[in-house]
Amino acid sequence: MSRNSFRRVAMNEYNPDYQQAITRQQSLYKRQNDLRSEFSRDYNRIIFSLGYRRLKHKTQVFFAVEDDHVCTRIEHVNLVDSISYTIADYLGLNTELTRAIAVGHDLGHAPFGHGGEKIINELCKKYHLPSFWHEHNSLYFVDQIETLEDDDHIRHNLNLTYAVRDGIVSHCGEMQQKAIRKRKEAIDLNDYQHPGMYDPYTWEACVVKMSDKIAYLARDIEDALRLHILDENKIEKLKLKINEISSFQFNAINNGSIVNYFILDVCHHSSVEKGICLSDEAFMVMKEIMIFNYQNIYLIDRVKIHSNYVQLILNSIFDFLYKYKKTAEERQMNVLEALNLDKDTYPLTITGYVHWLEKYSRMNDFQRADVYQNHLIYDFCHDNQAMARSIIDYLSGMSDVYILKIFNEFLSFS
Repeated sequence: MSRNSFRRVAMNEYNPDYQQAITRQQSLYKRQNDLRSEFSRDYNRIIFSLGYRRLKHKTQVFFAVEDDHVCTRIEHVNLVDSISYTIADYLGLNTELTRAIAVGHDLGHAPFGHGGEKIINELCKKYHLPSFWHEHNSLYFVDQIETLEDDDHIRHNLNLTYAVRDGIVSHCGEMQQKAIRKRKEAIDLNDYQHPGMYDPYTWEACVVKMSDKIAYLARDIEDALRLHILDENKIEKLKLKINEISSFQFNAINNGSIVNYFILDVCHHSSVEKGICLSDEAFMVMKEIMIFNYQNIYLIDRVKIHSNYVQLILNSIFDFLYKYKKTAEERQMNVLEALNLDKDTYPLTITGYVHWLEKYSRMNDFQRADVYQNHLIYDFCHDNQAMARSIIDYLSGMSDVYILKIFNEFLSFS
């Protein structure tokens, strides 16, 4: 496929869907001297957010390691940014849009990786809340949770464009797809009921979805090797198996060689007619690496032990905070007052959650500070599930490091 083959369908001002793509849920202030496009503004709003900063201490695959060179969630989103930029630039698509989607696509990912995601989803089922899955939670976070200060120190929601929000909820990098095609219609993104329910609205989002798969394949192998979960013999067997399939002969299985292979393949085999596409050969290679990773990394006994540990931590924090709902009812006070009864005993745990509620809640005998102009989410006056919902959101936004600090506060008697 020749360079710039997607230029005529790129999401820019000449695209008939552009006005829908740059639509925001509310109007967004604009400085007179602002030089940025709408998608560039979204990119900045995401990387300036607190949720983006917390990704540096969120697990990608391997949890709570002290090795600085093991991939964290923030490195992963930056790898997706890099890969999607290269593909989009070659194909002639809007790289500002791919960059914004890429850095925001995991903003609402649970702590402790996919193990944490499953445990939080179990808590949601227990308390009759909607299912938890990180693609939807990432959309929820950019729509409802994450805020930025304006020039007057007033905090507002991110209020991103439709195209970026769509790319975030549509990314689902775990889907087994050889080709990804955009959908034609704009939908209410809150209609998503499960991952992969709809194809993305833009070709740029299709590129990010493919790049998400490319980004973690070999990176996870590198980390597993570094942490002695894999040895060179197993990787050598994988290399030989892949070389039986591929016309390109790999000398090494590492992030650079794998990423380059798939980027070239996507660039050379994608078309507006077929979609953002892998060749038959590359698709087989991708499946072989995924099978290898699941058998040797994602489903090993150490991961199961880690999941049990994470379950203990998350359930303990949830149960600790949820009990204050009963305390408030028994003492006829609001939840904030009940929590503050124990603030001196559990300063880290209580203070953080109190701040969360002060920012997002409506409750009796409480007036939110004027600096918060973001959405009110938890209505303690009328919603019996507000407490459970607020704790789930609070937990899902935490970094692994912060959660461990809270859990250690429970264990400390000093």
